[in-house]
Amino acid sequence: MKSETKYIFSKGDLTRQDFSIKYKNETGNFYLPIEKIKEIYCFNELTLSTKLLDILSTAGIIVHFFNYHENYIGTFYPKKALISGRLTVKQAIVFEKNRLNIAKAIVRGIAKNIRSVVYHYYRHGVKEMKESIDFYNKDVEKLLENSENIKQILSVEGKIWATFYSTFKYFLPEDFVINKRVKRPPDNPINALISFGNTLLYTKTISQIYNTHLEQSISFLHEPSEGRFSLCLDLSEVFKVVIVFKTIFDLVNNRKINVEKHFEKKVNYSLLNENGKKIFIEAFENRLNQTFEHPKLNRKITYKQAIKLDGYKLIKYIMEGKEFIPFDLEKKE
Repeated sequence: MKSETKYIFSKGDLTRQDFSIKYKNETGNFYLPIEKIKEIYCFNELTLSTKLLDILSTAGIIVHFFNYHENYIGTFYPKKALISGRLTVKQAIVFEKNRLNIAKAIVRGIAKNIRSVVYHYYRHGVKEMKESIDFYNKDVEKLLENSENIKQILSVEGKIWATFYSTFKYFLPEDFVINKRVKRPPDNPINALISFGNTLLYTKTISQIYNTHLEQSISFLHEPSEGRFSLCLDLSEVFKVVIVFKTIFDLVNNRKINVEKHFEKKVNYSLLNENGKKIFIEAFENRLNQTFEHPKLNRKITYKQAIKLDGYKLIKYIMEGKEFIPFDLEKKE
């Protein structure tokens, strides 16, 4: 796992110790060098000092907080260094004038990436996938062309995900088959994995957007609202199947995670236990930091970098009108 992200699962105190972060829990003191960390994930009760927040802000370190049920609480977000009033104004104008174009591009990207994953299983003998593949190949674009408002576009997105979920019974063990997507709280192991993975991806996307000039609160597919970073929901959508679901399928089908060992029995197996979280996070980080050859950049990049590149693509659309095409798993760009 990359050292730039630190995950904390135990109760304790976070304080500043010279130019390091001191984490103290019941087992002792641990020191985290400032220069090696970009993000901290807190999955338990922690106390933080104002001196610590000061050095975190200076170093540009983002801290994400979660409650017992793995729900995202919020983020300590250092003062943003990359600010562009011109881009923010243009981003708001594009929201008013061209929101549907970007929203449709995102939904089209979701369908393309899901189709790539579904086709993988079809190619390996799961012939029941044919109907779903036909839906992604033939029907999605027609539905998007006929969508005249955000509500209709979101309806198409819903059909895309529902079709994807309906294929799980053909390639996942029975314990992890999904009847319907339930989020808050998740009601079974597969919903628990999806919710946890999606939350991790949302926060990773917040961190990547932080390193661009984009305004986090102005989104296009998801409705902008008070008190949340909604743009991360937009940019993370096409990466869900690429990062979250491919991580889940690997862990489940290779029996690295199972219901009896890695879920909390007292909450009806709808939450990962600490060991389950650690296994999932390690696989998630490995996937996020996996490299591939980018055909246009002619160099290797990670999936995490690909998220930031989608941010730059969006900036190109906003500032120059260049077509916004989100990350394509098949083309790797």
